[in-house]
Amino acid sequence: MTTESPAARPAPGRLIVVGSGIAGLYSALLAAEAGAEVVLLTKGALADSNTYYAQGGISAVLDEPAPGDTVAAHIADTLRAGAGHCNEEAVRVLCSEARMDIAGLERFGVRFDLDDDGGTALGLEAAHSAPRILHTGGDATGAGVAAALISSVLDFQAQGRITVVGHAQVTSLASDAGRVAGVDFLHEGRPQSLRGDAVLLATGGAGQLFAQTTNPSVATADGLALAWRVGAAVADLEFFQFHPTCMVSGPEAGAAGGDAHPLLISEAVRGEGALLVDANGYRFMPGYHPDAELAPRDVVSRSIALHLAVLGDPNGHVFLDATVIEELRGSGFLEKRFPTLSRHTRQAGVDWTKEPVPVAPAAHYWMGGVVTDLHGRTTVPGLYAAGEVACTGVQGANRLASNSLLEGLVFGRRAVEAFLGNDRSATAPLAPALDAVEDLSAGPGARDGFSRPVLQRLMTAKAGVLRSGVLLAEAEAALEAWAEEVLPLHVPGSLEVREHEDANLLLAAQLLVRAARERRESLGAHYRSDNLAQAAAVVDFDKSYTMSPKASLVHD
Repeated sequence: MTTESPAARPAPGRLIVVGSGIAGLYSALLAAEAGAEVVLLTKGALADSNTYYAQGGISAVLDEPAPGDTVAAHIADTLRAGAGHCNEEAVRVLCSEARMDIAGLERFGVRFDLDDDGGTALGLEAAHSAPRILHTGGDATGAGVAAALISSVLDFQAQGRITVVGHAQVTSLASDAGRVAGVDFLHEGRPQSLRGDAVLLATGGAGQLFAQTTNPSVATADGLALAWRVGAAVADLEFFQFHPTCMVSGPEAGAAGGDAHPLLISEAVRGEGALLVDANGYRFMPGYHPDAELAPRDVVSRSIALHLAVLGDPNGHVFLDATVIEELRGSGFLEKRFPTLSRHTRQAGVDWTKEPVPVAPAAHYWMGGVVTDLHGRTTVPGLYAAGEVACTGVQGANRLASNSLLEGLVFGRRAVEAFLGNDRSATAPLAPALDAVEDLSAGPGARDGFSRPVLQRLMTAKAGVLRSGVLLAEAEAALEAWAEEVLPLHVPGSLEVREHEDANLLLAAQLLVRAARERRESLGAHYRSDNLAQAAAVVDFDKSYTMSPKASLVHD
């Protein structure tokens, strides 16, 4: 990671990594490998992350790319999907350094699928101009990558090079002289404290803001809330990507309840030729976009929502017909290419080789987050962020398929490089790793009227795929009323993890809705049904609504 001799720079110090998705695991390994003292905190088990559920793969242009593919083409595809709102330098870094971190994954035991000739198998996904998606286990890339990295982390733990603390809910960031210098967290029902030289947030996203999501239950905007409360800037929060094809379990499942976790049907399935049809068997996507099923995912999600509205069933679902793949590629192809999806659809009572799968959009990925530079540094000294919690600008207004795992790798590595190169002589001395601390703050009072399912239904109805000024104003009023009870700007005094998660979700909801109200034109994943004049969006492509906590969103 560096050409300097170990004697040329000070000892790396202690890095606290919060989160165990691809960004957290990979960063922890790289930092420990470089000699840093690494403590990895994860809210659940190490495998509890969005990474584990990722199916499609990781986009990268390798030394031997698909015929005609180039890094420049990957850059162009990313910029196009991002609707002109990307940070072009961040995109250049992402695409040009991808192969370096693919090699890094392989060094930590990840084995990508091979084609019939023994080369790396490359898949095609929506809005990519060439096959460049690496996968492992067919459609279980996230699980395969996570398993390999977790195995390496556990090996490092056995060697005393990484300390892993599981089931640790970080409740606040500790500061010293304006610099983040540690975390406070709940562990085994007790408040704990950990001090270090820097903190890297790799906490993932916030799918639990919505009634239907592909995210696991741990995705509750924790990192965003932690960063906001210590003064870090955030941006692009209006851009929340809804995955268009998530399996629903029945006729009423298009408006699933708060704890529903639909099965994500990978974009790669549409890349192989699956079609979207409505209940009448009509293939509707060509009427909404020239790329039909392979249009960017925000377009596909919005088209499904619009088509259902036209049919008078906005809470309904459509169907993904993969039988055409089996007919074209031969019997058994779906089982070979998508073994995990084949098993899960069978378990749900659907034989997708013979019948279409009911699907609807679900909250999937937050393009916005904590503002960072190209080295993972936030606006608060000592605080880094990488992966979905961060906003590098690389995803723009709409993430290109399979760029999310890549972003966690590239910018997680860059954050570690920045940490290793920083002068931290002014930081406080290291405290023992796991000190008990007093109650962290006075908590909020009773929260009658607020509940997570009610919040999720509100966000889905008024700040989901389709938005308007009226709906967003109604959402903001409800959120402000709840904030008077929950006090999301303050750290709850409760020892219950869910109390902290709910406060974080409410704060994140307020930030998202405020950003969505400020962006009055439609752009990327942010669609305002009350602004259909897309010319306005062209003018304001580069407008950024960066927010900082200097102006409270909560009425005192």
